[in-house]
Amino acid sequence: MTFFKLQQLLKKYGTIIYTGNRAADLELMEEEIKELERLGLIEKDVYLDSLLLIKKEQRLAVGKDKQ
Repeated sequence: MTFFKLQQLLKKYGTIIYTGNRAADLELMEEEIKELERLGLIEKDVYLDSLLLIKKEQRLAVGKDKQ
């Protein structure tokens, strides 16, 4: 999964997230993905792939902030 595909997945369910703050965007995306999985709208493998991508992006964002 790519970040773009994650955004498209959320968009498919009516969610567009852009706050101008990458860390905040990722947090909101994580909450939305968890909610979609809880409601049974996405499959477990899509849910796990999405969470892995979000966690990876969060680590990258933290690394950029430290530089």
